[in-house]
Amino acid sequence: MLIKDRMTRDPVVIRTSTNLKEALDMVRSNPFRHLPVLDEEDKLVGIVTEKSLVYASPTSSTTLSVFEVDYILSRTKIGQIIQGDVITVAPDLPVEEAARVMIDHRIGCLPVVKDGKLVGIVSDTDIFRVFVEGLGGGHPSLRITVVIPEEVGSLAYITSCVADLGCNIHSLGTFWSERPEDRLIAFRLEGVKRETVLQAFEAAGIQVVNVWGADSN
Repeated sequence: MLIKDRMTRDPVVIRTSTNLKEALDMVRSNPFRHLPVLDEEDKLVGIVTEKSLVYASPTSSTTLSVFEVDYILSRTKIGQIIQGDVITVAPDLPVEEAARVMIDHRIGCLPVVKDGKLVGIVSDTDIFRVFVEGLGGGHPSLRITVVIPEEVGSLAYITSCVADLGCNIHSLGTFWSERPEDRLIAFRLEGVKRETVLQAFEAAGIQVVNVWGADSN
């Protein structure tokens, strides 16, 4: 799964010449939380959020009147408040690598740039959707978590045991265990009873650490 598969293409943007009031109105009247900022040459120069726009606005503790605040907002340009370099990604970057960038930089979205042009934007919500989809969240199925040794052939052994049961693996994810020599495997099965799986895994010497969800016929 690559960023280009899940990004929002041709996102709504604002210009450095856009005033603060217009930007606030735009972000508050739409479902998105981030606005890429382009200069007059269509080059990405920043990104703003409702939070950053509010921080740049006069506070409620000021003695300014409503009309004075409105005047300041209409006179302040976005180009005056953006600061710092913009962290971007390419459309061919794997989704999990983009998630790593967000975590490392503690940011909630990434503009997607190709050949110097903004082509999309990906948010933490987009990443969450991929995570939920990959692990089968919300799908009625039997979820099993097992521990396997971190060695060649371990995963193949698990999947062959599942195949012998004649059921389907709806989703599968691998995670680090508490011990570096082990991995956790979480998968969702369709077309099999809970007790059938547990008995087969016990006979095969597979350590089950969690079972969640209803039986699947």
